[in-house]
Amino acid sequence: MKAYVIRRLLLMIPTILGITLVCFALVQLIPGGPVEEMIAKVQSAAAGHGGVSASKAISPEQIAQIQSYFGFDEPAWKRYLIWLWNVCHLNLGTSYTYGQPVWTVISSRFPISLAFGLSSFFISYLVCIPLGLAKAVKNHSFFDKASSAVIFSGYVMPGYALGILLIIFFAGGSFLNIFPLGGIVSENFEELSFFEKVGDIFMHWTLPMFCYMISEFAFLTFLMKNSVLEELGRDYMRTALAKGLSFREALVRHALRNALIPIVTRLSEVFSLLFAGALLIEKVFDIDGMGLLYYNSMVNRDYNVVMGVILLSSVLAMFGRLFSDILYTLVDPRIRFG
Repeated sequence: MKAYVIRRLLLMIPTILGITLVCFALVQLIPGGPVEEMIAKVQSAAAGHGGVSASKAISPEQIAQIQSYFGFDEPAWKRYLIWLWNVCHLNLGTSYTYGQPVWTVISSRFPISLAFGLSSFFISYLVCIPLGLAKAVKNHSFFDKASSAVIFSGYVMPGYALGILLIIFFAGGSFLNIFPLGGIVSENFEELSFFEKVGDIFMHWTLPMFCYMISEFAFLTFLMKNSVLEELGRDYMRTALAKGLSFREALVRHALRNALIPIVTRLSEVFSLLFAGALLIEKVFDIDGMGLLYYNSMVNRDYNVVMGVILLSSVLAMFGRLFSDILYTLVDPRIRFG
């Protein structure tokens, strides 16, 4: 296993190089950019104050200075090598929009996405595993059919659409005013007592958490149910029951462990969930996390932040896959990676 982990870590290097190279090239093809925006601002300001036409408000020398300031006086391939060299020294550059180091910009948003992503992910597992197990044991019962109808109704609804409905019904829309409209804490959060802070966080996080969980919740529940049903039909279950084990003992000691193997594969998504699918939810609930940061950076052509988010998400996704493989061996000792 140790040799396998080392090989996987080494393979991450060319994988990251390939991902960042492709993404860097695609980013360069996006129209506009910090140079064009700065030139437009200078032209607008000069024309507005001096009555000079926009085309004559800035000289070629000034344009060259702006390009040099943003590093766009070099060809794209050289800019990529410079960016890669800086990354090797843990320097992701400076944000054009915020005027701060990219690490600072990302680190201020990352804990928010981390908290929502991990909380919703593990709550989903804590609920979906026993729920899927119960649905498998009571297959085709009223409980199974009723819970499937509820879960399917949530699965077909996107998280952001559910968020809008929750706001309308429970956050001061047309009906109840139970939960806050958005944000992660109240403005007077620091003035609250400990228990008041806990309650404030709970009230602010409840609705967004439902939206984060909805699609993963349905998938995990049915994955667990189908996995358990498949294990219940195997020969070793019939053998265990024939030897005198009760159904409950055979289920817990044999079927459950094997049924968890497909579930473990989803654990690799725990890191990528910090970025994927959160953009519109963050927009609806005014949560300043990684999804919204990535969207705003793309709109503002903040290339350094865009590449920083892509790099971080790629690294986390690869470590997630490795983490999933390690968990395979813990759930089923028969699995060995050579």
